[in-house]
This record gives sequence, C-alpha cells and structure tokens, in this order.
Amino acid sequence: MIIRELCVENFTKIPRAVAAGVERIELCDNLAVGGTTPSYGVIQQAAEFIGDQKTTLAVIIRPRGGNFVYNSYELKIMENDILKAIEAGAQNLVWGALTEDNKIDTEALETLMVASQGLPVTFHMAFDEIEDQYEAIDTLVEAGVEKILMHGDSLDKPLNTAKIAELVQYAQGKITIIIGGGVTVDNFEEYAALTGTNFVHGTKILSE
Repeated sequence: MIIRELCVENFTKIPRAVAAGVERIELCDNLAVGGTTPSYGVIQQAAEFIGDQKTTLAVIIRPRGGNFVYNSYELKIMENDILKAIEAGAQNLVWGALTEDNKIDTEALETLMVASQGLPVTFHMAFDEIEDQYEAIDTLVEAGVEKILMHGDSLDKPLNTAKIAELVQYAQGKITIIIGGGVTVDNFEEYAALTGTNFVHGTKILSE
C-alpha cells in the first residue's frame, strides 16, 4: 500500500482530502516559499476536523522561507511553535535545520527533538542540501527521527530516482524515506516503484 501525504496550505483543502481518504496531510502556510508554520488556530481546526479518521496530521515547523540555517532566536521560535502545535493537536511534526556548511545542525536537532516530546518527526527537504547523506541518515536515526522527505536533487530538476533508490536501500529498516517534489496523482505509483519507497508527498497527489 502506498501512503499518500497531501501537502496543503491552511485549512481549505482538508475536508475534501479527508473525504477522499488521503492517508496523511502535511499542513503548511506560505507554500510559495516552500511552507512555513501554520497558525495555532489553523492547526487546532485541522486536528479537530480530522479527529479519529484514518488520515493523520503532520505540521511543518519552519519560521521563514529561505535557507535552513537558523540563529538562536529562530530556533527558540521553532521550539515554541512545536510546543504550541502539539497543544493544538498535531500528530506528527516536520522540520529540519542545517549548519552553514550544509550538515545537520546537531545542536538544533537535539533541542527540537526534546521539544517534540516523542511525536513522530520528519526531517524535511533541507536533507537534499546535505552532501554526505549516508552519514546524515545515521545521525537522524540515532536522534530518533522517523522519516526523511527528499527530492534527491534541486527542485528545478526531475526527481532523482536512482539516487533516492540507493538511499532507500541504505535506510531500510532504520528510517522511512518520503519522496516529494514533482510527485503527482499521475506518477506517484511509478516513482514509488522506481525508488523502492511506499511513501509519497505532494500538493497534487489527489485528482482534482
């Protein structure tokens, strides 16, 4: 079974997505910049609407667009947003943080994992900017991160299925790889087969 994660901006598309039986929703604001943290009220309403349906709710924690290198003030914002997202009913959390030289910010990782209080965490597409992705997978596994969202290349290029397939093979049994970026209702089954993962992500993975 392929698990579809529909990326949505605010609450508007959630009722239709739940009615369509989508397995997971990633809730964002500002998709024009790749997604930022939605408001407390939006998270709360989404969580309330989804209730005990089979759809699960993941909430992105990202204080701004741009790069994924955060200063101490921004990390404090993320920490507080995680606490508020949990309070509002988030079931999963999606975030990531890098150093200036595009490695995982391990201090931020530790801080944000503590704030996440055991909720399942996905490290988002910041992962695509990391050079040694095998080492990064090991770091995330050790920290307790459950999933990684990746495209395998910069988003202006097609999904790098060969590279992702190698990483999926390496990660097998340790951490789940989600594929996203150009994944749609028309191609997600093909991409899942090519990469070896059963977890797909996108804004267009449901038919209109």
